[in-house]
Amino acid sequence: MVLAGRLHPLLVHFPIAFILCAAAAELVAMATRRPVWQALAFIQTRAGALCAVGAAAAGWVMATAPDIDPSARLEWHRWLAALATGAMLIAAAATLGAQQSPSRQRLYRVLLFASAVSIGVTGHLGATLVWGAHFLHF
Repeated sequence: MVLAGRLHPLLVHFPIAFILCAAAAELVAMATRRPVWQALAFIQTRAGALCAVGAAAAGWVMATAPDIDPSARLEWHRWLAALATGAMLIAAAATLGAQQSPSRQRLYRVLLFASAVSIGVTGHLGATLVWGAHFLHF
């Protein structure tokens, strides 16, 4: 169980990369109307959602470790990660049939872009837990 938590810092990079790349591919798809870009975004959204489940589970295990200091920032990080993971899972499910249904495509896009923003905020909070609140200051 301890190993699963220790894998969290490694695992978090996969859903972050997949969802940010999916959002970029979807923006290109919207601008060019080329289906290949949306297909790429769908694949990345699905992969990102699956990776997010593993990263979030490992994070919850890690947060309960005795050497982790519970704080308000940790709680925000945990719950935003849960929210982002849920949004990614629903966005991934919405990719099924999104090309035939305008309402499903809208749902997918809203959740994809919301996931990208929320995972960015979640990642920032996680970084402040590791590197301190002023890690971006030069």
